[in-house]
Amino acid sequence: MKKILRSPVGLFFLAVAAIAASIIVYRQYYTTAPEQQYRLQEVKTSDISQTVSANGTINPVTLVNVGTQVSGTVKKLYVDFNSKVEKGQILLELDDALLAAQQKQSLASVQSAQASLELTTANEARMRNLFANEYVSRQELDTAVQAKKSAEAQLQLARATVEKDHANLAYSVIRSPVSGVVVDRSVDVGQTVAASLQTPTLFKIAQDLSKMQIDANFAEADIGNIRVGQTVRFTVDAFAGRNFQGEVKLIRLNPTTVQNVVTYDVVINVGNPEQILLPGMTAYVNIAVAQRKDALLVPNAALRFKPANTEILKPSANQSQEADKKNDAQKGGNRPGGSANTDGAKPKRDAFSGKVYVLEKSKLKPVGVTLGITDNRNTEIVGGELKAGDQVVIGDAQVTDKSTGSGGRPPMRMF
Repeated sequence: MKKILRSPVGLFFLAVAAIAASIIVYRQYYTTAPEQQYRLQEVKTSDISQTVSANGTINPVTLVNVGTQVSGTVKKLYVDFNSKVEKGQILLELDDALLAAQQKQSLASVQSAQASLELTTANEARMRNLFANEYVSRQELDTAVQAKKSAEAQLQLARATVEKDHANLAYSVIRSPVSGVVVDRSVDVGQTVAASLQTPTLFKIAQDLSKMQIDANFAEADIGNIRVGQTVRFTVDAFAGRNFQGEVKLIRLNPTTVQNVVTYDVVINVGNPEQILLPGMTAYVNIAVAQRKDALLVPNAALRFKPANTEILKPSANQSQEADKKNDAQKGGNRPGGSANTDGAKPKRDAFSGKVYVLEKSKLKPVGVTLGITDNRNTEIVGGELKAGDQVVIGDAQVTDKSTGSGGRPPMRMF
């Protein structure tokens, strides 16, 4: 016996046996149970709400741009940023020297036209007397009458010019068209403003800061779920821990296309009684478009999980047929007419179907489910074999430190 063990063949078999025994012991020691290989989570029933999100800008409901109809240099400035103004209050004055001189010139033209009218009136009366005594012809009388009418027209034109110059002189004083708060001022004292084809904007006045609106751009995929009157919740960076509420006022039909992405402007009414929401703030808007009570929920991680190994428990032929029939019956209610699929073909996967994995007999078992709404963390299950209390796989178990074996068993030497 000792000779056999000392022979090369005996030593070889002895080494092979030792390696085999070490491998068996290693596998038994380190092979973990299936429950420890995967992270599991229980399927529960709870309320769920599906929302659509977008970013928007807070603006006053009424924002008036105050401009000028005449050109000139700013002589006096009466208001500044954040100034509260009343309707008709003076905001600034332009230098009116040129406008006043133009008005005086127009008044002089009125006096000249008045004198011409008096002269032509006297000539007309004289011509009528001479014509009655047959000292002048009919043509000379008609010429005198026409000269009087022309003088009357010139007088009316001169008076209209005076009215225009008076209005321009009044326009040199800029007044507020509404009551509100000055949110922007674009001019300073001494600055020259020129009113040509486009009226320059001098001030921007928000009529009422206690009522604001949000202009949010929603993608065309979400716009079909938004309705006028829906409740809106939003946050702003200035008050990170506070939620605000609004209401959808209008969905504007004018789309915006940027790099083939179509968005629609949704106007949202917002109450601002404390006046803490300021114009120009960025609002992060969420609109609840669907809600379910006591829905069967599965984590989205379970729907994304894909097993890395091939140890998957395949259902039997009878179970597969029963599952197919059950899915057909469930989907048949959603089809037009409510009829089930009777052509014998296996139903195709669509956007409302998914697959999760559960542990059965120490192996992964795929379970087909029909999906409902989602809140981006959990998804409603409206059909399938899942029930409340089932454990679904949401991922592989993570080892904290493979080199030291922390969180698990200590490393074992093979020899």
